[in-house]
Amino acid sequence: MAPAGVHEICDRYVDDSAALDPVLATFEGVTGFDDQLPDLSPDGFAARAELAERALRAIAEATPADEGERNAAEVFTERVGVELTMHRAGLRSAELNVIASPAQNIRAVFDLMPVDTAEDWAVIATRLARVPAALAGYRQSLWAGVAAGQVSARRQAVKVAEQCDVWAGAGGVEPFFAAFVAPAAKVDDAPLDDLRAGADAATAAYRELAEFLRTEVAPVAPERDAVGEERYRLFSAEFIGAELDLREAYEWGWEEFSRLEAEAKEVAERIRPDSTLTEAAAALDADPNYQVRGRQAFEDWMQGLSDAALADLRGVHFDIPDRLMRLECLIAPPGGGLGAYYTGPTDDFSRPGRMWWSVAPDRKVFSTWRETSTVYHEGAPGHHLQIATAVHQADSLNRFQRLMTWVPAHGEGWALYAERLMREYGYLDDDGDLLGMLDAHLFRAGRVIVDIGMHLELEIPRGSGFHEGERWTPELGLEFMLTRTMAEPAHTRDEIDRYLGWPGQAPAYKLGERLWLAARDDARARAGAAFDLKEFHMRALRMGAMGLDTLGRRLTEL
Repeated sequence: MAPAGVHEICDRYVDDSAALDPVLATFEGVTGFDDQLPDLSPDGFAARAELAERALRAIAEATPADEGERNAAEVFTERVGVELTMHRAGLRSAELNVIASPAQNIRAVFDLMPVDTAEDWAVIATRLARVPAALAGYRQSLWAGVAAGQVSARRQAVKVAEQCDVWAGAGGVEPFFAAFVAPAAKVDDAPLDDLRAGADAATAAYRELAEFLRTEVAPVAPERDAVGEERYRLFSAEFIGAELDLREAYEWGWEEFSRLEAEAKEVAERIRPDSTLTEAAAALDADPNYQVRGRQAFEDWMQGLSDAALADLRGVHFDIPDRLMRLECLIAPPGGGLGAYYTGPTDDFSRPGRMWWSVAPDRKVFSTWRETSTVYHEGAPGHHLQIATAVHQADSLNRFQRLMTWVPAHGEGWALYAERLMREYGYLDDDGDLLGMLDAHLFRAGRVIVDIGMHLELEIPRGSGFHEGERWTPELGLEFMLTRTMAEPAHTRDEIDRYLGWPGQAPAYKLGERLWLAARDDARARAGAAFDLKEFHMRALRMGAMGLDTLGRRLTEL
């Protein structure tokens, strides 16, 4: 029998990973596992690490058949290698944070499950019944992490417990799972008794997890939020896909922040003369021309703006196939923090790409000036165009590249670059919408400073106009983001908790955008008058996701 080729090994890894992690399978659109949940005990994490080791050995022994396989092998080796490194450092099984750890993933996976037929609801009922066992295994892993000295800061344990409380119905809020299964009553032959029993069991399991985090983990978790440079570099490699010069990135973050702050002040002066950024933002928030009232109206506004962007960009700035023209815009369930995010389509596009917006349950008025560029970031030409284009490349990319490869510096960097593109294309000429884009970019530049600064406890430089000479703390990080950006306070407080629990992810946006801009400038300089921006974009998107080191090399070939 001929040895397996690179693409075959990568495809097989997707199937094997789906079997060991059915939540990942649902997120990535791999069918056949939607009634299951992963083993989150130490044994389950060990099995997934063993799979990664076997696959990496197979890739190392394989002989790429062509340039496509050589590129695929490089991407696979870097991404799966990072995953294995994180496991060996004890950072996977002990993962606990407010944004992307098993506590959130087990709940969020139900958002992506079909709910149209009795058969769909039967699958959901089976998965719901398995939530208690999955969370019990997760508690075992967290406790093993405590015993090994691998435990997240107390802040993360307390905040995740609060999220679990919301999902379990604390404070009079309807439990998430009870609300989730309620529509099944309108579907003929749906297994209502099983669904209600499963919802009750899942709710109780989240209540138990919340209590465990409060009484068992939080008391022994470190008060200190900073992870230090050694651990930060591990996380940074995962999110960046490159070995980062942390101090250079910190210094560049200050330069970029100052540049954006100066430009934002110029726009704010046009909006409201002699005002600060905060005052200009308040004026826009109060302006009915930038307001949408009601959650349904906000969802409709998102959908309309997204649909218009796809239609306008198609054939002019990007080649967009029919399958990519569908993007659903939805309000996300409560309890998971505030902000927008994107989930990609399935391999066959039966489940479309979706833009989700997490908002406070009691919020009734939405300021569109803040969110216009975010729709472009999450939709087109941002995440949707980027991720769905890769999924569409079945002829050139294997399933690992299309479905399982996600590098924040590549993806979030592109999405920030996409916001800038929409400005270049003339979609942000309105000063309110432009200030909203600058606010988003200013906030992301602030993240580079604050995230690296807090975790490495760096000194705040002279001339910054902010606690000069002091060393970063979470309190100073919150103060900086509240006073030097225009972000809403509730969102900013959530963000600080996110940075502290997800070190290295927040800087990926701006650092990735920096590389995309530099690569475009380089390609334009090399091609001269023959440079075609549309062709550059489409060739880059069709390569799929990869780490920044790999991306930098590949883009020099365009």
